[in-house]
Amino acid sequence: MVFDGIILSFIVALCRKGNLQAFSTLRLKWGWIFPIFLLIQLSVYFLQNSIELIGQTSNYIYMAIYIVGMGFLYVNRAHPGFMIILIGVFLNFIVMFVNGGRMPVSAEAAAVLDPMYLDILKDQLYAKHTLLTESTKLGFLGDIIPLSSPYPKTQVISIGDVVMNIGGFKFIQYIMVHKKEAQATTSVSKLKEVN
Repeated sequence: MVFDGIILSFIVALCRKGNLQAFSTLRLKWGWIFPIFLLIQLSVYFLQNSIELIGQTSNYIYMAIYIVGMGFLYVNRAHPGFMIILIGVFLNFIVMFVNGGRMPVSAEAAAVLDPMYLDILKDQLYAKHTLLTESTKLGFLGDIIPLSSPYPKTQVISIGDVVMNIGGFKFIQYIMVHKKEAQATTSVSKLKEVN
């Protein structure tokens, strides 16, 4: 859902006459880690069921990615919305950490998905997910919120995902709308000073 939230945030900002060019002024510390982590996660996702060593260590890999990701958010916490995103990531991290590095997924909530998804979840590793059971710790922080019609994409999300989307929305609105307005105000002030 995080990607859905990003897309929605862009749409809202554009409807508010926001400016994509504002991202060219964005300076993030450790910004280079995103493409590397994306590549690592995709590699683990596609190889964990075919290469035993990756399957055995994938939960640790996911946890390491979360830890460094939280570090990235923390060092960039001055950006509006980043602390909210950090809280959401931490909520997802903590439930995964106490459940062996896997995100618990409620079978009841996952009923909105293709039944094949639950079958795969019972028999093999599927990304960073595992089935929520009676022995699951902090299950309320897992993927327990089903989304289906009228929502355009059927999926199951967590409370952490919702919090991350709120933070992402705030950040994108600030960059595309409020920063543009602040720059326009500054430009007008400078023109007045010149005149």
